[in-house]
Amino acid sequence: MKRIALLLPYDYQLFSVATILDVLATANDICERQKKQTPFAITLVQLPEQILQHGSSFHGHAVKSIHARTLYDIVLIPAITMHDKAATKQKNMAYVPWLQKQFKTGAEIASFCTGANLFAATGLLNGKLATTHMDACPDLIVEYPSVYVKPGRTITIDERCYTSGGSTSSFHLLIFLIQKYGGNELAVRVSKIFCIDLNRSQQSYFSTFRPDYSHSDELVKKIQRNMEENYLRITTVEEITKDLPASRRNIVRRFKQATGVPPIEYLQHIRIEKAKRQLELSNLNISEIINETGYTDPKSFRKIFVKLVGMTASEYRNKLGIK
Repeated sequence: MKRIALLLPYDYQLFSVATILDVLATANDICERQKKQTPFAITLVQLPEQILQHGSSFHGHAVKSIHARTLYDIVLIPAITMHDKAATKQKNMAYVPWLQKQFKTGAEIASFCTGANLFAATGLLNGKLATTHMDACPDLIVEYPSVYVKPGRTITIDERCYTSGGSTSSFHLLIFLIQKYGGNELAVRVSKIFCIDLNRSQQSYFSTFRPDYSHSDELVKKIQRNMEENYLRITTVEEITKDLPASRRNIVRRFKQATGVPPIEYLQHIRIEKAKRQLELSNLNISEIINETGYTDPKSFRKIFVKLVGMTASEYRNKLGIK
């Protein structure tokens, strides 16, 4: 079960908070009816002065202070009103150190619509992809030039940082989280209940590869780090396993058990994600990107790219690259 903190910042949009609570509660309810473990434990979080002013309950949900010292797996930032952006930002700056601490201790952070403004204020989105409501993108680009703002995206996923576009895009980010932690079957059931179109454009982000270190196998973690640091030079499983105190067969078995994929496929995922980022953010031609990601055979690269992404590298750049 994932511990979720849902912020209730100053000037939050009630629709956004209600959507998050309703969708995640629906996912939990489905699991309860099936007598399965619920995937999410949701806690509402506010500043102490907000709790003093409004009380420690929100529509039947308990509200905890950010000073409770609780560490969360996922932190959700709902949309905030933008009528007086400077004043709203100033009031919510007290959340910034708490968000930074949660991220530092391993939490994933997701913002919905204009919640990206508070997320960006933490500096955690610097050098990362992000999106927000179309009308709010120009201001986000100007105020946070180190963030790679992508107007028009439904959602963005960059390492442990997630953002969504305008209000209805929130459903897609929630479905992504449900799919990740509750499985595809649960995500589909919830999407049907809320009439969410899973084929909406630019949902290819749902297949973004995310290295998972939540398992307890330290040997596998060592291999993962090795591949992520040396993916340009590694070409075979033997190169990964040669100095490790276990047989190749045992290592492959343990690796697949911990990560869900064999070592060589994990390596391909790392390389293709690097290629996708270059296609999104750089003007390098595809031949240069192939070299930059450790491939020596262009034909092999193209075949693997289509297999993992569902389109060619050229098509991916045309859809998602810089304009």
